[in-house]
Amino acid sequence: MAKILVVDDEKLIVKGIRFSLMQDGYDVECAYDGEEALQKAKETAFDVILLDVMLPKMTGFEVCQQIREFSSVPIIMLTAKGEDMDKILGLDYGADDYITKPFNILEVKARIKAIIRRTAAIRRAEETVRRAGEKAAGQNMLESGAMKLDGENRRLYIAEKEINLTSKEFELLELLARNPGKVYGREKLLRDIWGEDFPGDVRTVDVHIRRLREKIEANPSEPRYVQTKWGIGYYFRVQQ
Repeated sequence: MAKILVVDDEKLIVKGIRFSLMQDGYDVECAYDGEEALQKAKETAFDVILLDVMLPKMTGFEVCQQIREFSSVPIIMLTAKGEDMDKILGLDYGADDYITKPFNILEVKARIKAIIRRTAAIRRAEETVRRAGEKAAGQNMLESGAMKLDGENRRLYIAEKEINLTSKEFELLELLARNPGKVYGREKLLRDIWGEDFPGDVRTVDVHIRRLREKIEANPSEPRYVQTKWGIGYYFRVQQ
């Protein structure tokens, strides 16, 4: 349910807009002066703000300008003046749209729906980009010396030869390799890789590290990649 703030010092106008919007299922709050509008905008995350230009205490332009300092909520200016300069000024202060009084409530609803659809589309696009970025980051091939770790296909190569790792061995190596130099305690590795509810103890980590070294190190007793920080845990050393 979209939440809308209606701001106008003419209470009959506010009442009519509120009633009509609530009939369409919107959650509507009201304010009757600039200071009250600004305070409500700070306290609540609205989906759209209908903001009259001529208000007591602060003008709609001033309210709009201050809201833009902390929020990108869509703002539709309501003005009784038809001069183009007022409309342009409203948009310059950060408004997204304007409607000139007297207006048809159907036009107000149409503008609100259009802005909500546009905002939702932008958020979906941003989310798609964010997820794609995360996926791409996880897909990057990590190389260190003769080692190549393919995060996308969960494969490991040493000197161009594929090394077969178990799921946990791969997850251990990937976590360490993507955070080179960072020392992970055995308890943290146990939580991060096996989960909070895993019934085993830290010896599970030691066993997997030993098996991992046997697979990836030329001399497991003198490892090059997975290092031990005595008394603390394990870390990955980058190779040239």
